[in-house]
Amino acid sequence: MTPLPRVPRDRSRSVAGSTGGQVSQETRLRIRAATEEDLPHIVRLDEEAFPTAPYPYFVLRQLLASFPDFVFVVDLGQDLGGYVLSTPPNAARSWILSLGISPPLQRQGLGRQLMTRILGHLHGQGVRSVTLSVEPGNDTAIALYRSLGFAADPGGPRPDYFGPGADRLLMTLTL
Repeated sequence: MTPLPRVPRDRSRSVAGSTGGQVSQETRLRIRAATEEDLPHIVRLDEEAFPTAPYPYFVLRQLLASFPDFVFVVDLGQDLGGYVLSTPPNAARSWILSLGISPPLQRQGLGRQLMTRILGHLHGQGVRSVTLSVEPGNDTAIALYRSLGFAADPGGPRPDYFGPGADRLLMTLTL
């Protein structure tokens, strides 16, 4: 079994938020399960991360209502610094559907912490394989996913995966 690693852009993209700046030593950072009260913040993060194709509000609402145990947030006290959303297990498989980190908080390990948390949770639920998609040119996210143990689909990028011109590289991690 591959040890669980401890990831941003492109349904794993970093997003702007009102948190501004770095996470200070005084900030009590907590990764926790999302609640319905977090929905407006998650919607904002998603819209900022994916301005040309954010999830519609109703989709995020239904995903949170349907899979409440598979949405985690970085709680900074006054705001959220990021979120991750996965599917529940299906035949020991799961997907990471989205990961977003506020841009001022990028490169501080929040995406990696969220991914570590969700991967550990999925492993505890019996998941043995986790898949995600990423833009083929998103080298930063691809490098992060590789550092977490994800491997690119041997077939390479899938043309028009999300529609015309929206190619995606699928990456999978065996837990």
